[in-house]
Amino acid sequence: MTETDLEMAPQYDLSALVIPLLKGVIYQETDGGLWNALLNLQARVRDYVAVLGLELVLDEAEGYAFLRSRQADAEDDEAAARLPRLIARRPLSFPVSLLLALLRKRLAEFDRGGGETRLVLSREDIVELIRVFLPPRSNEARLIDQIETHINKVVELGFLRKLKAASGQSANYEVRRILKAFVDAQWLSEFDARLAEYQTQLVSGGEVGE
Repeated sequence: MTETDLEMAPQYDLSALVIPLLKGVIYQETDGGLWNALLNLQARVRDYVAVLGLELVLDEAEGYAFLRSRQADAEDDEAAARLPRLIARRPLSFPVSLLLALLRKRLAEFDRGGGETRLVLSREDIVELIRVFLPPRSNEARLIDQIETHINKVVELGFLRKLKAASGQSANYEVRRILKAFVDAQWLSEFDARLAEYQTQLVSGGEVGE
């Protein structure tokens, strides 16, 4: 970036950075101006949000940043523990949690292969990824509809991004790399055991609901 570019770059104050973070994730690829400002002011942003009981998670390599509730595990941090939760926790159904875990595993396999940095899966890829772990149904169309509901939920959560498709073609989805921050390597190492638990819960539950 040249000196002229720096002069022309938009200037952001703390509130202009914190408000978008409170609303969701800041991505380097989609909002370079906010991202660069956040890199420059991240120490001040961390101090600012700490007063609210939050912490900034910023991954420069992957290009994303978000806020999460600060863990208050020390006895002298009682004041922080009493603060109201600003970042709501979202309970997830078993199928959605399962899909997130399967996508995370697929992303890890993709990264080990090197090469491209964006993992893009078709709708059919994702359906096949999860359907083998769901209870069998006599109504195939209904099963696909329910899987699509789970895919849409993951899109809503921000872990999948639906890409534009040409007329008549099925949708493709980019697996957002922020998923790595929510399903970490330690969790992934225990995936097989967790997957067995998921499958038991799903089969014993009969109908797969949202």
